[in-house]
Amino acid sequence: MAYEEFKTDFPAEIVEEGKVKVLVPKLKAFVKSPSEYAPSKAPVFYNPVMEFNRDMAVLALQAYQTSVNRDISVCEPLTSTGIRGIRFAAEIRGVKKVLVSDINEKAFKLANYNVRMNELHKRIAVKNEDANCLLSCHGAPRKRFDAIDIDPFGSPVPYLDSSIRALRNDGLLALTATDMAPLCGVHAKACIRKYGGKPLRAEYCHELAVRLLTGCLATTAAKHDIGIRVVFSHCTDHYIRVYAKIAYSAKKADESIKNLGYVLHCFNCLHRETTKELFSLKLPKKCSECGSKMDIGGPLWLERIFDKQFCESMERENRHVALRNSEKIRKTLALIENEVDAPMTYYVLDKISEKLALRVPSVNAVLQTLRQNGFQAFPTHFNSRGIRTDAPAAIMKEIFRKTVACN
Repeated sequence: MAYEEFKTDFPAEIVEEGKVKVLVPKLKAFVKSPSEYAPSKAPVFYNPVMEFNRDMAVLALQAYQTSVNRDISVCEPLTSTGIRGIRFAAEIRGVKKVLVSDINEKAFKLANYNVRMNELHKRIAVKNEDANCLLSCHGAPRKRFDAIDIDPFGSPVPYLDSSIRALRNDGLLALTATDMAPLCGVHAKACIRKYGGKPLRAEYCHELAVRLLTGCLATTAAKHDIGIRVVFSHCTDHYIRVYAKIAYSAKKADESIKNLGYVLHCFNCLHRETTKELFSLKLPKKCSECGSKMDIGGPLWLERIFDKQFCESMERENRHVALRNSEKIRKTLALIENEVDAPMTYYVLDKISEKLALRVPSVNAVLQTLRQNGFQAFPTHFNSRGIRTDAPAAIMKEIFRKTVACN
């Protein structure tokens, strides 16, 4: 089918993103009121807001390809318009083949059209299959992919098992989760059901969301004697994103499981601590700072959720490409690189202000005061008002008071 002959039976338009042009649904035609979520109303899902997500994915897969230093194969089994997979083939060096698929027949036809329009049909195969069926058919050793990108509407958990089995040793798995209400504790039962961990409605819930998803990934991979290592993650707008490399080894799987644990949080004084031993909690555990009962979150991933070298590689790639989001990406990566070795969890100044009934000082002022008093202190990309520090909650509040008094 020549792409010139393709006609949609719904309003559509050509958009440019990265180095490609694609035909997508004209979203304005599918909403009757401003409150409606246009992408879900269209016959083929397309969300222009996720361009930043796709930009980051291109940089991350390029960083991965550079690290393994060989041609790679990529699968995107939930492709919709095909824009993500097409960008992988067009913008990443060393991509030998890309397989994209969607169970929606209209999405399949549109993705096929877009692949041909960008003259990438020799390197991109388009399928009209269920994502899990497609991935399961690539679970044999010689059929596996180097990288798989799962970007669903909602939770990626239904695709974890088949994705892990379809990855070769040292492969990269990229996951998006947009169901932030369960992950951030608004719907705790849904989080326990889907991710196998209890969330907390704490001020650092977005970081916990990343750690809950990663913990679920580690548990699922371990069932197949596979270990994981997180190389990058970020939280942007309404979603979280996790990039993890896998390693086939029962020993590596055991090591991954050892990285799971729990967060204990005191909603009275904001004290928080972590533990890897559930049986040592002796619930209900009282806060060591104020004596109040502490709440528990987890099991979740307690180890690093960023890798410095991987972040630096992404940053280098960003300097050499011209993306609409390049400046936003630069700022995000700069923040993440600084928090690679920072303590787990963060304080949000607005929350402390509310507790102490004091005005909110600037982030820079609090950072400076913390450092002057001998503590580690870093801003975080998770929250523009957030600070990572090794200062205990009681000291953090003293620092807060001191900063307010001096400014």
